[in-house]
Amino acid sequence: MTDLYPAADDREVLREAAARHTTAVREVEAFLRRLPEVPDPADLTEYANLITREEQARADRQAAADAAGLTLPSTSI
Repeated sequence: MTDLYPAADDREVLREAAARHTTAVREVEAFLRRLPEVPDPADLTEYANLITREEQARADRQAAADAAGLTLPSTSI
C-alpha cells in the first residue's frame, strides 16, 4: 500500500521546527512588552513557562538541523 502523505523530508521538518521556535520567541517578546514594572508571582510563572517552551523549541530545532546535516562545531568557550 502506498502512503497518501509521504513523510516530510529533513529540510521540511527543520523549517517547521524553526517556525515553532520563532513563534515561541515571539511569545516571550510579547510577554516582555506587556510585563508590568513590578512582576507578580503569576508573571514569574508565565515567564518560566514561556522560557521552558522556547528552550524546548530551540532544542527541537537543533535536533532537526542535525538530522538535516547542519551540525555545527561547538561555539562555546
